[in-house]
Amino acid sequence: MIYLMCLVLFFIGVYCILVKRNLIKIIIGIGIVEYAVNLFFILVGYRAQGRAPILAEKQVVQNMVDPLPQALILTAIVIGLAVTVLIVSIAVKIYDKYGTFDITKIRRLRG
Repeated sequence: MIYLMCLVLFFIGVYCILVKRNLIKIIIGIGIVEYAVNLFFILVGYRAQGRAPILAEKQVVQNMVDPLPQALILTAIVIGLAVTVLIVSIAVKIYDKYGTFDITKIRRLRG
């Protein structure tokens, strides 16, 4: 059921990217897709009543959560933040040049 919710969240983001005409709404859609993928990878490494993967003496290794998706997602969050900042700065430059965030008007104002 939770994986289905990730899929729904992903398709909401794809809908925003493909259908909306405003650059800001497209950027928000990209963020939603990114969060849906991050959530999916975190859920892949989840185990019910799992324990942190920290080994100590006399500890039985069983039912540990997978730390690799967590590490990858931490890296993906930082990279996603940098990409989002870059996209927003490009959108601001486009707004300065064309005076609008509407992509249909920007396409007509080529030059």
